[in-house]
Amino acid sequence: MTAESIAAAAYIVAALLFIMSLAGLSRHESARNGVVYGIVGMTIALAATIVLTVLDAWSAGATFGLVLLVVAVLIGAAIGLWRARVVEMTGMPQLIALLHSFVGLAAVLVGWNGYLDEPELSAELVGIHHAEVFIGVFIGAVTFTGSIVAFLKLSARMSSAPLVLPGRNAMNLGALVVFVALTVWFVIDPQLWLLIAVTALALALGWHLVASIGGGDMPVVVSMLNSYSGWAAAAAGFLLNNDLLIVTGALVGSSGAYLSYIMCKAMNRSFLSVIAGGFGIEAPAASDAEHGEYRELAPDDVAQLLRDADSVIITPGYGMAVAQAQYPVAGLTSRLRELGVNVRFGIHPVAGRLPGHMNVLLAEARVPYDIVLGMDEINDDFATTDVVLVIGANDTVNPAAAEDPSSPIAGMPVLRVWEAQQVVVFKRSMASGYAGVANPLFSRENAAMLFGDAKQRVEDILREL
Repeated sequence: MTAESIAAAAYIVAALLFIMSLAGLSRHESARNGVVYGIVGMTIALAATIVLTVLDAWSAGATFGLVLLVVAVLIGAAIGLWRARVVEMTGMPQLIALLHSFVGLAAVLVGWNGYLDEPELSAELVGIHHAEVFIGVFIGAVTFTGSIVAFLKLSARMSSAPLVLPGRNAMNLGALVVFVALTVWFVIDPQLWLLIAVTALALALGWHLVASIGGGDMPVVVSMLNSYSGWAAAAAGFLLNNDLLIVTGALVGSSGAYLSYIMCKAMNRSFLSVIAGGFGIEAPAASDAEHGEYRELAPDDVAQLLRDADSVIITPGYGMAVAQAQYPVAGLTSRLRELGVNVRFGIHPVAGRLPGHMNVLLAEARVPYDIVLGMDEINDDFATTDVVLVIGANDTVNPAAAEDPSSPIAGMPVLRVWEAQQVVVFKRSMASGYAGVANPLFSRENAAMLFGDAKQRVEDILREL
């Protein structure tokens, strides 16, 4: 049995573990096992690849290459462990966006290497190889700069408002047409300047695609970039003749695209417009105070409301993550249930800055899975609910989406919290949400504001109870 056959068998096992990982991550109850399957699969894949590379390099006498490999693995592992230990949940979306950029950059480098160190191929395979190089570089470069822009927006290093250039859709379409023409040219006559041109074109296109999308739609963007990174990895797999990379990239690409499609439906967005980067429309500058006077409550007032309630729904958002309020929220949930109150959570599909962001936070605080419900499961129950606590959410509970056709988020499905008897909104100030859209919920007769840090305010209410 050769080293190549052992590595191939290891790759099959790793691929199966990756499939099991995706299956596990599809449900709360099995998510932890899904993560373990992914870790084990990646460990097997890395070990097989390193052993195979070491044996090939050793037989060829490439000692320096072995040293570089070991150094690269150690540096990468050290950085990965350090970032995983220090990152907070509020920083997870931008970290994931940054990791996507690394995949894109790797695909670009692999593509360039495939051109500069072209393998010996038969005449009928040369054209296919050149197409793989060109397409791989294009996808990788789009993913790289698009992910960088997503990272900058999510980390507030760049304005979340969409970049609206004149004729931006025509520019994106034109870039794709130019890419197709350059691909045909490169397959017929591969020249270095063509590869340089497509790299520059793709870098600019990736930047513009994501810059054109507003902050409120960033969860979909992160999911779509995840898909792009998968296809970039698959393209690199073809160039490296690595079956596992092809399979893994296809899994990531297809699952990311499907998740993006689900999220687009949840936001009433066109899936094609996400790919084209054309649905970012700048919201008009408006203050939430423009919708009228608002009523303010103190923590002891909210505690009294909760004490008198039979049913309570909590709708968290990114503000809960920023305040790290998931643990006191879990404590409040436990206390209310002890008092006989029916407590449930309503989670919007794009709550937070990352798909599943709120679910992870609540699971981290050990909130029971069976009381954490999605928007479709909970929306019809608001009308029969006594009190709704909106903790750090804004755009996902905005009635303008359902009632104002002129709103930038018109038609977006939202949690209908305003149908409850009483709504308490936890906010630091009256500022607009991440999408920059004013929220008329705050001035409704059955709504009241509780200002301050969400964690402190929940702890105050818990003490009153």
